[in-house]
Amino acid sequence: MLQETNVKAIDKVVVRFAGDSGDGMQLAGNIFSNISAEIGDEISTFPDYPAEIRAPQGSLSGVSGYQVSVGKGVHTPGDEADVLVAMNPAALKTNLRYLKRDGVVVCDVDSFTPANLKKAEYTTDDPVKELGIDPKRIMLVPMTTLLKNTLADSGLDQKAIMKSKNMLALGVICWLFDRPVESVLRKLQNKFAKKPAVYEANAKVLRAGWDYGHNTHSSMPVYRIDTATSRPGTYTDVTGNTATAWGLILASEKSGRPLFLGSYPITPATDILHELAKRKDLGVKAVQMEDEIAGICSAIGASYAGHLAVTSTSGPGLALKSEGIGLAVMAELPLVVIDVQRGGPSTGLPTKTEQTDLMQALYGRNGESPLCVLSAVSPTDCFHMAFEAARIAMEHMTPVILLTDAYIANGSSAWRIPEAGDYPEIHPHMLPQDVLEAGWKPFDRDEKNMARYWALPGREGAMHRVGGLEKDYHTSVISTDGANHERMVETRREKIARIADDIPAMEPMFDDGADKVLVGWGGTYGHLLTAATELNASGKKVAFWQFRYINPLPKNAIETLGRYKRVIVAELNTGMFADYLQMHLPGKEILRINKVEGQPFLVKEIVDGVTKYMED
Repeated sequence: MLQETNVKAIDKVVVRFAGDSGDGMQLAGNIFSNISAEIGDEISTFPDYPAEIRAPQGSLSGVSGYQVSVGKGVHTPGDEADVLVAMNPAALKTNLRYLKRDGVVVCDVDSFTPANLKKAEYTTDDPVKELGIDPKRIMLVPMTTLLKNTLADSGLDQKAIMKSKNMLALGVICWLFDRPVESVLRKLQNKFAKKPAVYEANAKVLRAGWDYGHNTHSSMPVYRIDTATSRPGTYTDVTGNTATAWGLILASEKSGRPLFLGSYPITPATDILHELAKRKDLGVKAVQMEDEIAGICSAIGASYAGHLAVTSTSGPGLALKSEGIGLAVMAELPLVVIDVQRGGPSTGLPTKTEQTDLMQALYGRNGESPLCVLSAVSPTDCFHMAFEAARIAMEHMTPVILLTDAYIANGSSAWRIPEAGDYPEIHPHMLPQDVLEAGWKPFDRDEKNMARYWALPGREGAMHRVGGLEKDYHTSVISTDGANHERMVETRREKIARIADDIPAMEPMFDDGADKVLVGWGGTYGHLLTAATELNASGKKVAFWQFRYINPLPKNAIETLGRYKRVIVAELNTGMFADYLQMHLPGKEILRINKVEGQPFLVKEIVDGVTKYMED
């Protein structure tokens, strides 16, 4: 039972785990996130992998981080951490900048060896003093010593023992935040079900960490987080990539079309392939192809054969798929292309987040190749927008590019698993029998949405071919006539434009009396929403809207934005969406807040940027 005098009640808390790439920080952070979600906390996570995956152990360039915010009113992983868990001197040095001034450090004091201090480029043998850390705000835990003593009789070798150090740190954190150790043990038992000796070792170490905190640091405040009131249901902690995969599965069920994924593994999109590969029991066909081009070509073939066809990639892969996407545009086949964006150009920053591919998604093909472009705004929203991408693709017979990014794809949020009945049926634009009997041609269209009909191979009377050569509007045979080409180009463009009739209208938040609007798209949502909330709470009135539907834009988007005196666009690039909106609003100056550091926005950066424009 915790003594009340040692308990600090808070609405939310931010914890940052940091250590070498092999120290298990992602696992420790993920488990802490999961148990917090289970007890009703809102969560937001940010796994921060080093770009140099194989950096030397203990070096500054090889530090892996995992930041999580838990509590009530959580929309971001937080600008600064309340608690930093540092497994070695390098992790302490590189991550101290993310700690609040009154934050607590939990550090492995056994790691302060001369060799490690040298690798981390310290100039003295006292990291605490050198970095200016208040000794009252740091828990120097002898993790390695505790670990060896706890597992001395386990029969495990030295290497296996050291792999459990992350669980000792997690035990300390569970004590610090009054988290149930039993929930962690259940997760460890599931993870190591086939390795009982490993489970027992991790369980002993976890309890040892909790006991150490409880028995040794009674003066350190224990945080009690007020749990958010949740809608009844089953909750889990879900990453954006996993949610994307699950959204596609539901779309397959709701459309009656089998799901096919043709994909090449590429950071940070690989987990979509991993997740769908597990779902053979649900009829999913997931094939790891030898390259990006093979991935999209297999998906195009699957689409022609009547599947909900998907290919997943990141920016460099999207570039390689561009010719295939152009083929799908002209063939007018339903296809979902998922682009988990990362820093570029070329292979760039494979583990870092940026909104790099908007212009590539909109225009990165030869000729006039219009298609639908969507963007998910959070890890949990990836589920909904993957479902939407599949729905639009099959109902409007078009490729759809769904943009996520490394931040929301690898990050996670607490999510109430929806009931299948919460989502509508999807109606693929199949070829009706009466249209077939009336003398159907492959590019005959539904006049309402301009979509051609989906004819499945093997159907009697529906033999046809489609492809990359232009077809006659009336006869569907190959045509090189200039006037016909222009008509087909305009028709394909009009088909995409009419999708606006089938998507939600723009309804800005905080709109009452505001003459300025903060605009974003995609995964910056949490930071922009938090910034807009803070600005309005301080009396600085600014409306806010986050775009999910980019091409086409919501029908009322241009009219709505035109009402505001100032439109401020914040995005993790040099201004792609701002340029896109400027095309649609030629008479209005689009103001910009940009960042290209491979890191998400800080809320403070948005608040300061908007405030500056308000004062100008």
